[in-house]
Amino acid sequence: MGQLTGKVAVVTGASRGIGKGIALALAEQGATVYVTGRTVKDGDHALPGTVGETAKQCDARGGRGIAVAVDHGDDAQVAALFDRVAQEQGRLDILVNNAFALPEDLTTTLPFWEKPLSNWEMVDVGVRSNFTAAWHAAKIMTPQRSGLIVAISGYVGVTYTYGTVFGTAKSAVDRMARDMAIELEPHGVASLSLWQGLTFTERANRNLAANPAMKSRTVTNPLVGCSPEFPGRVIAALAVDPAIMARSGGTFITAEVAQDYGITDIDGKVIPSLRAERGSPIWHPINESSHGR
Repeated sequence: MGQLTGKVAVVTGASRGIGKGIALALAEQGATVYVTGRTVKDGDHALPGTVGETAKQCDARGGRGIAVAVDHGDDAQVAALFDRVAQEQGRLDILVNNAFALPEDLTTTLPFWEKPLSNWEMVDVGVRSNFTAAWHAAKIMTPQRSGLIVAISGYVGVTYTYGTVFGTAKSAVDRMARDMAIELEPHGVASLSLWQGLTFTERANRNLAANPAMKSRTVTNPLVGCSPEFPGRVIAALAVDPAIMARSGGTFITAEVAQDYGITDIDGKVIPSLRAERGSPIWHPINESSHGR
């Protein structure tokens, strides 16, 4: 039995990429994982991966994967997802807010006024979607007086990376996780944000292959990259930590939390923190704050 046997998780945006990796890592520890995303059939997206494929791989890892087609920009679909979780499971232990509307031109070096206004979708599905999912999750978690809500963010929260809207969205995600923690604290539910560095997703691998010059930049240097499952291993450890409320409200560098728990990547690699190169989180756990409560 894994350390998450009997636990129920929702991982948003898990057709591929970081979301898929997190879903697999949680399933490997025995969790029942609701895998959400918009890609249902092969060919629906330029990159490989579907919610059904991720769910099947969750089953193969020893957990249970449940594929649910969800557009996280559609409130009705999100509400239906959490209604289903409540009806089928009667509980929710982990919500990972990973869904994010990454535009194809994200890594192009154009100023914001030369990119389309549609890039604001990163706020719609990336910030607002986080709030909506957490709103529903809190209604399940607070009565049971337990749960963990994780926002997937990055060093972009304090360091210019790719563009204006991307930085705005991720900064908002960090602050939202912190303020949610204050309101969730009396109910025993934790909320925090994790900073990812380069992660070898399908999109990242494609971009690195197409533009080898990216490999010489700190933000996209393969030497400091990790697998998509790495953050899932960290989240699994956080979810069973009896002292998790001591971290609530904080923004954490995934690599540093991994070192706290003695976690390595799937190949045994110790993933380095880029705090010195890219910046430090702004938000500390709320129990360490002397103001703003």
